[in-house]
Amino acid sequence: MTSLQIRNLPDDVHRTLKARAALAGQSLSEYPQAELVRSAERPTRQEIMDRIRARTVTSLGEQPEDAVRDERDR
Repeated sequence: MTSLQIRNLPDDVHRTLKARAALAGQSLSEYPQAELVRSAERPTRQEIMDRIRARTVTSLGEQPEDAVRDERDR
């Protein structure tokens, strides 16, 4: 496992992280580590858009409103 050092963190951000870590029962190192892991596990907006663009177009054949109308007419 590697380490990461963050410099020049604003005081108010440090206080917020420290308070959130305490509420979560974690150390000031554990809390941001868990947040970074969660962030890295989620796809970025660009990755999501790329996945959507890569999908193939599916044709249902009949339009849904026509299928409902046909079913009602029967």
